[in-house]
Amino acid sequence: MSRSTAAGDAPGEAEDGASAFPDPAQAPADGPLARGGDVTPALLLDAYAHGIFPWFNSDREAVLWWSPDPRAVLAPTALHVSKSLAKRLRGGGHRVTADEAFAAVIAGCAAPRRGQAGTWITGRMIDGYTALHQLGYAHSVEVWQKDALIGGLYGVSLGRMFFGESMFSVARDASKVALAHLAAQLAAWRFALIDCQIMNDHLHSLGARPLARRRFLDLVAANRRRPTRRGRWALDPTVPVPWRR
Repeated sequence: MSRSTAAGDAPGEAEDGASAFPDPAQAPADGPLARGGDVTPALLLDAYAHGIFPWFNSDREAVLWWSPDPRAVLAPTALHVSKSLAKRLRGGGHRVTADEAFAAVIAGCAAPRRGQAGTWITGRMIDGYTALHQLGYAHSVEVWQKDALIGGLYGVSLGRMFFGESMFSVARDASKVALAHLAAQLAAWRFALIDCQIMNDHLHSLGARPLARRRFLDLVAANRRRPTRRGRWALDPTVPVPWRR
């Protein structure tokens, strides 16, 4: 997806419960909806509640806000687990937690990847999502080997939808282990969807599928009427990860 800077007006503070953003249904399929504003908790919550997310290159640039068409989504019960991942889940040797090391997880996700010169998880992004975590809306899942953090993921929870932001691994399949445990827990909580934002081959291999933006925005609108599981999360040890069988 390109990162064109041709976009609508910068979002400001919303009034009377209305969104600060332009109508996401009118966004270009592969371009930003709006540019400007800042990565504040208020704007982030407004954005996710309306099917929008921030994505930009540098803190020296304006914030770009996106609502692509189609949207990559994953039903919690539709996660595809390869034979190698199933073996890893069965074999154990790791411990999985939630909301125990949010700062370390987002730092791991922000670390440059092999073949990449930089990261889109900038200092402003880290500050914004850390603030959301402190307010009980952003969550992390951690995978540990003894006392070492070897992978994890983070995202935003509103209603019965989890809006995934990023994942990382420093050991084989660690981020996939985190996703498997998250999906199992979300299924137990009757969450409807994990938003994966933009489709790619990796997400497709995990079971994500493209969804037309119009349909996604309808689901997001309905989700705004659902209560949010706010506060610190803990994984329920009685919830089985069904792909272990």
